[in-house]
Amino acid sequence: MASTTTATQQTNSVLTDEQFYKDVVTGLTSTPKHLDSKYFYDAQGDRIFQELMGCEEYYPTNCEMEIFTSQTAEICKAIIAGGDAFDLIELGAGDATKSTQLLKYLIDNKADFTYLPIDISENVISYLNITLPVTLPGINITGLNGEYFDMLKKAASISNKRKVVMFLGSNVGNMPVDVARSFCHELRNNLSEGDMVLIGIDLKKNPKTVLAAYNDSEGITKRFNINLLERINRELGGDFNTRQFDHYASYNPETGACKSYLISLADQKVKIGDVTISFLKDEYIDMEISQKYALEQTHELAAQAGFKPMSEFFDSKKWFVDAIWTAE
Repeated sequence: MASTTTATQQTNSVLTDEQFYKDVVTGLTSTPKHLDSKYFYDAQGDRIFQELMGCEEYYPTNCEMEIFTSQTAEICKAIIAGGDAFDLIELGAGDATKSTQLLKYLIDNKADFTYLPIDISENVISYLNITLPVTLPGINITGLNGEYFDMLKKAASISNKRKVVMFLGSNVGNMPVDVARSFCHELRNNLSEGDMVLIGIDLKKNPKTVLAAYNDSEGITKRFNINLLERINRELGGDFNTRQFDHYASYNPETGACKSYLISLADQKVKIGDVTISFLKDEYIDMEISQKYALEQTHELAAQAGFKPMSEFFDSKKWFVDAIWTAE
């Protein structure tokens, strides 16, 4: 008989697979067809994304890492503010590579804080709970496994300390602008006056620079997108012939929307479980948006959600900003 922990993990896995299947079938039977970018990140997707972050054209990760490594003290001083105790909450923490810079500085300077990483992945939270106390001695960590806003409510219920929420990596750019507005508004609804948000946003820049980042010469972005079809084959019993799909990226400098598509190269049918999905030649699957903002648009995004922009930290090229907003 499985232990309680194992049984729970198995149940969670089944529920996750059911939701994955439902979202995939719903997306691919819609018009136009689309897939949810949150499903990019299985183990293989994580590996490909690590490759992508190391390729010359993909600038966002390096830009934000430059900010976090060169302006650590300034960011931390803004977060510490009056010196009161606070909860440092990271939405979509992943392996906490970027935030580790801040965490170490805060610990070294004896800031009174608890780190609460939030992630949908149980494995990620387990990893952080185990490894960070070893790599960052003295850290006070409570990992929270679940959806962002559910876990923000839980964080509020277990502590009445001031909240500083980190939403890094231009994750807000993975939403269309109207969805980003709604997200920021809901984020504000889960915070109290005086709480802070540290948010990473990719800025508008030369269109060729943006497009190259999502259409790299080594074809890593293509493999990253195609991997989602391979994941459907692996986990949902799909029969995609991935050679019959190609990757296409576009960037609109007026709207700031950088979009990734997979294009069907032939009339074809794909079976996923009991569902058969027809593709026409040249039909597309909308895979991902990477929204870019002008700086003044980030101010509007903050104000519309009930935040006041307080501080802004840029990389040397001013391609990326990590902004601190205070809840009004």
